[in-house]
This record gives sequence, C-alpha cells and structure tokens, in this order.
Amino acid sequence: MAKSNGLQKSYPWTLSPLIACAPMRLIALAPLAVAVSQAGGLGFLAAGTDCSSLDHDLAEATSLLSQSPSQIRTSPCAVKEGEPLSIGVGFINWGADLEQALSSIRKYVPAAVWFFAPKELSDLVPWTEKTREVTEGRTKVWIQIGTVADALNVANSCRPDVIVVQGTDAGGHGLERGAGIISLLPEVADALEEQGFGSIHLVAAGGIVEGRGVAASLVMGASGVAMGTRFLAAKEATIAKGYQDEVVRASDGGITTIRSTIYDRLRGITDWPKQFNGRGIINQTFVDAQNGMDFEENQRLYKEEIKKGNEGWGLLARMTTYAGTGIGLVKEVQDTEHIIQEIRRDALSLVPKL
Repeated sequence: MAKSNGLQKSYPWTLSPLIACAPMRLIALAPLAVAVSQAGGLGFLAAGTDCSSLDHDLAEATSLLSQSPSQIRTSPCAVKEGEPLSIGVGFINWGADLEQALSSIRKYVPAAVWFFAPKELSDLVPWTEKTREVTEGRTKVWIQIGTVADALNVANSCRPDVIVVQGTDAGGHGLERGAGIISLLPEVADALEEQGFGSIHLVAAGGIVEGRGVAASLVMGASGVAMGTRFLAAKEATIAKGYQDEVVRASDGGITTIRSTIYDRLRGITDWPKQFNGRGIINQTFVDAQNGMDFEENQRLYKEEIKKGNEGWGLLARMTTYAGTGIGLVKEVQDTEHIIQEIRRDALSLVPKL
C-alpha cells in the first residue's frame, strides 16, 4: 500500500487505508465531516452549488475540531495555527460561485477541495489555479471523473493531486453512461501511467461500502476510497430518519435502485449538465413516472408527500432517496468512528492475503 501511504503524507492525521466521506449535498455537513477526520479518515463538507453558507459551515467545523475531547485535541486532526483545516470541501461546479468559494477557502484553508460536474471540464482550470494561489498550495485539489477520457483531460489541464474515479454503482449524481469501478479504475490507472501522470493519486468511489470493496480498490491501483452511501447510515449525518431507515431497509441495490432524472425534475432542479443523472432507491414516484403518470400530477403528489415528514420515504412513498447499489451491505445506523474502524479493520485483514 505504498501509494496509499504516499497520499497520507498530505493528510497526516489519516490512517491507512485512507477512507474519505464524499461531499453529499445537504448531508455531509460539519458534524459528519469532522467525525470522519477525527476517526482517521478525510471528511468532506458539502458546499454543493450554493456557497452562501460555506463560511458558517467551516466556522462550525473549526469549532467542533477545537472543542473535541482532549485525546482528539492532541491528535494530528486538531486545529493548528498555520496548518490546513483537517477536512475538505466539495463543490458542484456547474452551480458554485468561484469568487464566493475562494473567499472561504482563503479564510479557512481546508486540507482539500473536491471539484465535480462542471459545465465544461475546462471550467475547472481557474478553480484549480486560484485555489492553489490563495492557499499557496496548502489545499490539495481532488477532481471527480467517470471516464478514462475525462481522467486524461483533467490530468493534462489541471494536474490535480487526486483524481476521484467514480463508477456507475455510486448513489446520487454521476454520469448517465459509464463503467463500474472494477473495470474503470484499472483502465484509468493504466491510461494515466502511459501518459506520464502515474504520480496522481487515485481514489475509488462507487459501490464501495465495506472492507472487501476497499481491499479490492487498493489492489486495482487506488490510494484510498471515497464512500457516500455507507455514511448515509452514520449518526452524524444530517439526514431525515425516514431517508436513513430506507437506506438500512433496502437490499439488492442493482435491482432496487435506478439512475434517473425524475427526482431532480420533480423538485425543479434542471441545471445539471445533460450527461448526469442520479441513482436512488425506486419508489412510487419512479414507478408512476414509468407507467405514464402525467408529470404535473406526479409533481403535485410529490409536494404532498413532503408534508408527511419521515413517512414520505419508503417503497410506496415518493420522496427522493439517493443511494448506491451497495445499500444491501448497509445493515444498521452506527456512529462514524465505528463505521471507519470496522471498514479499516476488515480491509487490512484481507490485504495480506492478496
């Protein structure tokens, strides 16, 4: 795991193998991001498309890191003057405002930024250059891709520190067309090596929820992994109980989840670039859309469902439940530290056998 250890040099509080929490919009806020980093992972706070609350969220994260128990305050994860904050920040670049983001990045200097889903890949060049400029290179740049071509493109144009390779098993938003992580990651690794970009660290994402997936990712060339679905079942996640209960209930995710745009369209979210859609648990909203229900009627019913609170999530309910195909391996709600310790222990127990 030499490459995994190399990535950790940029994040000295992390333990091997590196486990990151994906910046899930509205869910991965300060409590979850900090909890992941305190457990020896790298937590990403989700700025998403709207950076208006980013200063507030980063201030909360700084406070949580400062007010941790004494054993945490003395760890490498603690807030230290002059050093980057021990969490990252994730942006959805088709909507996020660069100048607003830079103001917060300059002020708080997170350990990493995660860029995803620009209108054009070339849009990430100024995001990368200006982030490095305002932090004097202390904030590392992660860029998420879903194809070999995009990996080579961003390697050439941005020279990111990390490329997040997302397979199509991932929950939430990703490419409408793509490959699973098992074939995508090795091909990306080979292509980058052939073009002279072998020093860029790769982080695997999409369908990874436990130790076996982590071990497999390391063998295929990853320096670490990023997970979203598993952390939906973390106690520190900012998530409705009904949503979380569905993640624990559902199984056989290749059949019970689907990639679609219906949940965005019903909520009036229409700005995603056309090559993206979202994977979520199938419920009555999707079934009715497939059966030809009038869009306006489906939208009306969705708005009514919102009023039901936690009862709005479920197989026969209608609320958006973004999650990946790995949901059948998520068995219970646990605190973040337990999740990371369990995954790390299981992964390390397998690596020597490979």
